[in-house]
Amino acid sequence: MRKSSETAAVPVPTGVDPAAPGAGDAQLVERARAGDDAAFAVLVARYERKLVRVLARLVRDGELARDLAQETFWKVYKRLDRFDTSRRFGPWLFRVGVNLGLDWLRRNDAPAAASVSIDRPGAAGTYDLPDPDPRVRAELAQEVQFVLERVPVSYRTILVLRDLEGFSSAEVAAIIGRREATVRWRLSKAREQFRELWERRQAAAPRLEGDRP
Repeated sequence: MRKSSETAAVPVPTGVDPAAPGAGDAQLVERARAGDDAAFAVLVARYERKLVRVLARLVRDGELARDLAQETFWKVYKRLDRFDTSRRFGPWLFRVGVNLGLDWLRRNDAPAAASVSIDRPGAAGTYDLPDPDPRVRAELAQEVQFVLERVPVSYRTILVLRDLEGFSSAEVAAIIGRREATVRWRLSKAREQFRELWERRQAAAPRLEGDRP
């Protein structure tokens, strides 16, 4: 990972224990607490790509997302002694990362956005567009992004985590620090807001096209 100007580099040694990748998160945390940097390197490798992707969808800047991910791993590394290994490591990590992303947005008064395409609500991983034409894919992705930017950030964050990244409602609740019932309610409201904004946008499209010279 690229070293941030404000954050020390997270230890990622090259000689990773070959047995470590098969270990559970809790076991890796215990080993990292005991000074095994190779164990923490496995955790970084396990979660880095998805964390960067989530952050990029929030802050709309890939390089910034990588810096925020670097800061996230550093904060988590320094706080390993506080982690309760009876709980899941992933939601804790993403809670730190999402909070950093939202803090950056608040400090910079910037709208959160997502680089997305469309498939179906609730699907895990990235969304794929059905049309193979890259121009159509790009235009539709831009439309989704335009609409998503207009959803309030508290709802938009849940849409990114739940519908774009496929986290369960329980995991989203752990990440944002809310009850699962609250997450489900906000997700319903977020989808409703997105759908209304999308339909309004699409209804206005013919008029916009007709106004073009």
